[in-house]
Amino acid sequence: MNSKQAVQGAGVSRKVDELATISVDALFERLGTTKAGLSEEEAERRLDQYGPNEVAEEKARTWVHRLFTASRNPLVILLTVLATISYATGDLRAGTVMLLMVILGLGLRFVQETRADAAAAKLKAMISITATVIRNGEAREIPISQLVPGDIVQLSAGDMIPADVRLISAKDLFIIQATLTGESLPVEKIEMPDTRQGVILLERHNVCFLGTSVESGTAKAVVIATGPNTYFGHIARSLEGEQEETSFDRGIKKFTWLMIRFVLVMVPLVFVINGLTKHNWREAFFFSMAVAVGLTPEMLPMIVSVCLSKGAMAMSRKKVIVKRLNAIQNFGAMDVFCTDKTGTLTMDHIILELHCNIHKEESEEVLREAYVISHFQSGLKNVLDRAVLKYTELHKELSLEKYSKVDEIPFDFSRRMMSVVVDGPDGERQLLTKGAPEAVFKKCAHFEYDGEIFPMEPILVGDLLEERNELNSDGFRVLAVAKKKVEKRAAYSKADEDGLVLTGYLAFLDPPKETAARAISVLNRNGVTVKVLTGDNDLVTRKVCTEVGLKVEKIPLGNEVEKMSDEELSELVDRFNVFARLSPAHKQRIIKALQKKGHTVGFMGDGINDAPALRAADVGVSVDNAVDIAKESADVILLEKSLLVLEQGVLEGRKVFVNILKYIRMGASSNFGNMFSVIGASAWLPFVPMAPIQVLTNNLLYDFSQVPIPTDNVGPQQVAQPRPWHIGEIAKFIVCIGPISSIFDYTTYAMMWFVFKCNDLNLAPPADLAARFANTAGTEQTYAAALFHTGWFVESLMTQTLIIHVIRTNLIPFLQSRASWQLTMTTVVIMAVAAYLPSSPLATSLAFVPLPPLYWPLLILTLICYVGLTQVIKTWLIRKAWV
Repeated sequence: MNSKQAVQGAGVSRKVDELATISVDALFERLGTTKAGLSEEEAERRLDQYGPNEVAEEKARTWVHRLFTASRNPLVILLTVLATISYATGDLRAGTVMLLMVILGLGLRFVQETRADAAAAKLKAMISITATVIRNGEAREIPISQLVPGDIVQLSAGDMIPADVRLISAKDLFIIQATLTGESLPVEKIEMPDTRQGVILLERHNVCFLGTSVESGTAKAVVIATGPNTYFGHIARSLEGEQEETSFDRGIKKFTWLMIRFVLVMVPLVFVINGLTKHNWREAFFFSMAVAVGLTPEMLPMIVSVCLSKGAMAMSRKKVIVKRLNAIQNFGAMDVFCTDKTGTLTMDHIILELHCNIHKEESEEVLREAYVISHFQSGLKNVLDRAVLKYTELHKELSLEKYSKVDEIPFDFSRRMMSVVVDGPDGERQLLTKGAPEAVFKKCAHFEYDGEIFPMEPILVGDLLEERNELNSDGFRVLAVAKKKVEKRAAYSKADEDGLVLTGYLAFLDPPKETAARAISVLNRNGVTVKVLTGDNDLVTRKVCTEVGLKVEKIPLGNEVEKMSDEELSELVDRFNVFARLSPAHKQRIIKALQKKGHTVGFMGDGINDAPALRAADVGVSVDNAVDIAKESADVILLEKSLLVLEQGVLEGRKVFVNILKYIRMGASSNFGNMFSVIGASAWLPFVPMAPIQVLTNNLLYDFSQVPIPTDNVGPQQVAQPRPWHIGEIAKFIVCIGPISSIFDYTTYAMMWFVFKCNDLNLAPPADLAARFANTAGTEQTYAAALFHTGWFVESLMTQTLIIHVIRTNLIPFLQSRASWQLTMTTVVIMAVAAYLPSSPLATSLAFVPLPPLYWPLLILTLICYVGLTQVIKTWLIRKAWV
């Protein structure tokens, strides 16, 4: 969401907030409407002025635009340039391999972005319904896209709210706002002006929002905002534009530019040094281009893609479906996981937790009376009634066979209670009442305890309210139950709800899941801090979070977050783990503040209100039964709404990262070492250190040896903590490990130069090679040059291929930790190929010559010393906590 959209959204919120505070007459005057609604002519004029009541849909991007966006990746550009150069220099194999890598990388991103572009379209699909509107004094159904500000709409149970509306009349109206706020319970709405100060927009009691729905009751309302100007539309606009760049994307980009800098430094330097020392600028050019190909991590896109794809398949077997491949690594790097409360920590349905007398002792009498009321009341039963009925299904001894309904006094907001009149088993007629405790207390003259009736003293009312407050502070929604005997007659009214006998309380709760506490403990043990971001109230939130083992001190609220600057919020987010009464924008700000502090942040949500936060997080997690917009905005979808499922995803993500890091460490340190080796050899030798075709062959065979890295085993100690991208740690590893390869390159140079006499450019070849080198005297294609090239080629390829077994683990290779059989097999095969090539039929084509027998024991000694020294330095780095 850009700054212009943010300003527009704030302006719309202020307008709606202001309209909530004025009287209905003033509201009509402001909006230019009446109780009879708009005329058709005025409605058409306003439709032209405000546009259709449709959530703004992001302009569809063409496939050309998506392809162009994906092509701007610097590694793609570098690989494309080097592939072109490889073709120009005649190396079709290297050019083709790199071109295939480009196509693979572009193809994966193209498919991912095409899928993500469906998110805004889902919003429009959600609201393709009709509304009952009053125009010219007559009610009729019209598509909600035709609604305009000033229209009068009728609402009833089951309706979706068709726009942002201000109520002008309401009867027993309860709205389900869970998709916007995360609250489990329906919220009661009334038509009276809301003049409260410091109340967030979603808590205004006379405003209903597009995307919510009516659970029960009826109402009339005036439309105050439509389409993109609605609260829902503001959320939709925040989803437009490019996906947030994740820590994985940023890490790959940093590594890519690190490699590009190597190439930009090395290639001109090698070209100039070889040109000046050998005086053959054409050969210097081809050699420097071959070095550029060798320094480019052309296998990185494929290694990353295969690692991620393998991880996605493994995660799918663990009830985790990956929509966006890059999210797998972010899963492993995640050190802060933010989640809503409802349905994640809780069971996402209300249950009857307590039925007790006024001393909070369990009471079957209270349960029976609540059962009678909920069973016999007419109309749509709310979630509390359903919780009572569900609970009593488990108590078969409660029977209503001997009860019969006589009358009902419906609920209304002014009384905040409802009653039923029944004839009981003993033939007595009773009025049974349930409602808000403070309202019921006022109607009670007595209370019942242990079968006896006592007078309701004024001092007792204060004690009872204190008990109610204690239950509320424990996260319970409380109703009071009362009764009285009444005379038999045909009808009853509100006046009969007086002189009642208080019998007790009902306490309801959306209880914590049994697995929640264990899941949080497991995530904490794996280095992931869990934070709760909810739109629900702080009392309920505190109760639930305490029960599942979260440390809860102060709970910052949405109105406090609203007033904070970004800097103040950044300081706050690390100190507290629970935030309540949050709007979607607040959740998004908190996530960005955590990212600003260097955290890799995951967010789990399933409602409309969660979509912006899902988009902003490094890894957005939703569930298969979430609203469509949440699933489209998420990177990962869980088939089971449980934090325990997340543990498997986190560990799999870390395995993926470890294997990608093996290639990056290997490639980067190898390239850093080769930089010293090539520059030194170029300045010292009278010929190029290795023929261009040999450099490319070496690179191709080495790349092949790295292909099985995604299959490699990962030890438990490597996935015990989050694995974020730290380019600084990679740089330290490169600087310390890279030069080791140069040390043994130089020992190989010395071996070839002094032991095998390559310093003698007139060195005579063996008899069987005499014809091949008969006319090479005075050129750079002498037997001495070919012998040097071959010796360094074999040593370079074998050391690079073997050393992955040291770099792949923090333990002792081959003894404490073994690679996968696939990686072991390719290592053996490539080392065998390296030994075979100098005497193979391809030797002449690749400018190789057979190596002297003494070379091989010296090479084995070199390999042993190289592996040993690398293990020592690696262990030192681990102890210094640099890797």
